[in-house]
Amino acid sequence: MRVLEHRIPPPLVFAIIAGGMWAVALVAPAIPIDNTLRLVIAGALFLLGSAFAPPAIVAFRRAKTTLDPVNIDAASTLVTGGVFGFSRNPMYVGLAALLASWAAYLAVPWTLLGPIVFVLFITRFQIIPEERVMHAKFGAAYRDYQMRVRQWL
Repeated sequence: MRVLEHRIPPPLVFAIIAGGMWAVALVAPAIPIDNTLRLVIAGALFLLGSAFAPPAIVAFRRAKTTLDPVNIDAASTLVTGGVFGFSRNPMYVGLAALLASWAAYLAVPWTLLGPIVFVLFITRFQIIPEERVMHAKFGAAYRDYQMRVRQWL
């Protein structure tokens, strides 16, 4: 399955899964949950996602390295500060949290599979290939970073 490695942009994977979650919510039963509680949970997860992804994008721009997850070889700088001190993949953490927020908002148990599928897909087809490239480009500095910072959270 190497053919799928870093071929589908993660935002597209996110959009496809979010659309699938919405489609599931149209046909599957929702759980009876207080509307306020549902919105609080969804809002908290949304804020979590917002706390990770935008600062990561800013850090990449400041480092003048690529944001293109399909063209991993264009990475020119190893970014390890800021939000990258909490997660090696804060943009993906942000997207996964947004999908979890969407699942909470939809209140359909089956939609919880969306963030799980996203994490599994991104880990296998995006993160693992990215880490191979980072090892090749940055060597010991990347290995040290891997030892200090978790892949997700």
